[in-house]
Amino acid sequence: MSDEPFENPLSALPATGKLLGLDLGTKTIGVAVSDGMRYSATPLETIKRTKFTADAIRLDELIAQNMAVGIVLGLPLNMDGSEGPRVQSTRAFARSLGQRIDLPIVFWDERLSTSAVTRMMIEADMRRNKRAEVVDKLAASYILQGALDRLRRG
Repeated sequence: MSDEPFENPLSALPATGKLLGLDLGTKTIGVAVSDGMRYSATPLETIKRTKFTADAIRLDELIAQNMAVGIVLGLPLNMDGSEGPRVQSTRAFARSLGQRIDLPIVFWDERLSTSAVTRMMIEADMRRNKRAEVVDKLAASYILQGALDRLRRG
């Protein structure tokens, strides 16, 4: 998946340091973090969305706790690559967050991330209620891992 069509490519990220991955939903924000060497993404938590300010305060805390140097935000493009209303709300969230934090925020194509993660959990025979608890942070991890793999390939 290319980061070409986005105005802030992966090259906008600092060369080293931990990254946070975000899967922005209407009710939750899945959060993942990379290791310092940027080899792997680990699911961190699922934030129950309330108001933007409260959500941003929790993200501020996670950025500080993990000493993150950048954010990879999943961009929910339509299957044909076009942008719909969810992309616009994701971009608006990124603009608002960018006014609060002094870190680069880059977008990563998240098409199929939730369905891929759900498929893996079903194959692992995970119960439906358990899947609902973890799908968002696992999707954030999937998104972040895709970006990390791309960064390593150059």
